[in-house]
Amino acid sequence: MIKGLLGQVGLLGKKLGMTQIFGTTGNVIPVTLIHAGPCPIVEVKTKENDGYNAIQLAYGECREKSVNKSLAGHFKKANVQPYKWLKEFRVDKPEEYKCGQEIKVDIFADGDFVDITGVTKGKGFQGVMKRHGFHGGPKTHGQSNRQRSPGAIGSQGPQRVLKGTRMGGHMGCEWKTIQKLTVVKSDQEKNLLLVKGSVPGVVNGLVIINKTIKAVKSKVEVKLQKKVAGKGKAPAGIPKKK
Repeated sequence: MIKGLLGQVGLLGKKLGMTQIFGTTGNVIPVTLIHAGPCPIVEVKTKENDGYNAIQLAYGECREKSVNKSLAGHFKKANVQPYKWLKEFRVDKPEEYKCGQEIKVDIFADGDFVDITGVTKGKGFQGVMKRHGFHGGPKTHGQSNRQRSPGAIGSQGPQRVLKGTRMGGHMGCEWKTIQKLTVVKSDQEKNLLLVKGSVPGVVNGLVIINKTIKAVKSKVEVKLQKKVAGKGKAPAGIPKKK
């Protein structure tokens, strides 16, 4: 079971890989293909019974013997076949949902902004140059074997290594969210989302798609703000500092 973040109703999906499409003006748009949903509702949680309002979605059909007995009974109670992944999404009105109802890709339209969460690719043990972007040591003046070393890690005051010092170590295999990605196309027949840009995770890996939590401004608003900032004029209703 996946522990989710607070937010609106989203979808679970599977990353299929990357490709490119052509825009209306002939420009090339790099997109990530995501098979999103349909996700049946397995449980509806209410504030009276559970302390918060949420719905539990499932994704990734699997055989009954692939889940334990407690989950098998959980799916049987909701009259839903077994699934591989479960995820909760907070909602404002749980009475609008019921068990067995399917959430499909049509909740996203072309041009929507989404936040996508996935598990990054595992890189194993990596050094400081790949893991943290260190530039490495000098390559001349008698340098022998320290080109990719982290350099000094101690300190002059307390002679010890401080907590949080960036070093080599395990890289990848962690949850990461890419915010404010654009939905280029939503294919309701094939349950596909074409999202502009890259998405964390490996091919066929699980991704969680939410509506973006960032403020979305139109291009007209952005241009107007830049124009006002450039002239040094305060927006209407805000007194200019003397």
